[in-house]
Amino acid sequence: MTILITGASRGIGAGLAAHYASVGEEVIGTGRSASAPLQLDVTRPASHTDMAKVLGDRAVDLLVCNAGVYLDKGNDLETGFGADLWAQSFATNVTGVFLSIQALLPHLRRAKNARIAIISSQMGSSTHAPGGSYIYRASKAAALNLGRNLASDLKPEGIAVGIYHPGWVQTDMGGASAAITIDEAVRGLAARFAALNIETTGCFETWDGRAHDF
Repeated sequence: MTILITGASRGIGAGLAAHYASVGEEVIGTGRSASAPLQLDVTRPASHTDMAKVLGDRAVDLLVCNAGVYLDKGNDLETGFGADLWAQSFATNVTGVFLSIQALLPHLRRAKNARIAIISSQMGSSTHAPGGSYIYRASKAAALNLGRNLASDLKPEGIAVGIYHPGWVQTDMGGASAAITIDEAVRGLAARFAALNIETTGCFETWDGRAHDF
């Protein structure tokens, strides 16, 4: 099985790449730096085109759209949440997800029972809205909506799409006081991805297998 993971240079993405490599899967990890196994800046359309060219006619069995940013953490309502943060966040967390899927559709179509996993967040759920982090929450809600609609459009082709809350994870983004380790998140997410099929396409689930409210 060939697995492509965006944002695989650190955090959950790096953990997923290491996990799949350890069980003998072919892993292609992307990152923005030139040292990444496959260079990809998800905010740049030309970078997606270059990535697809590098892959040639290879099939991709599982695409994990993991690359993301949380730029408005700690901003206050009166003075924060600048327009530049909105643009940068949506370029990565929403447009970047769509462009990754769009560029890799030919590769996914070459696989049998291809799957797409979108890392969203419970912070994008409309039923869990405690306030704050407006940009991140809005971008993750948009990623959730994107995944649900893609699931409908790609179902006739046999490509399943799942959307996932990875948990509050001890990464640079989540912080040292987060609830679970990267290894715990990775084990849970890998199990969710393995269970994803055309019957469950469009699901929004937590890392530990619970259906999440939209």
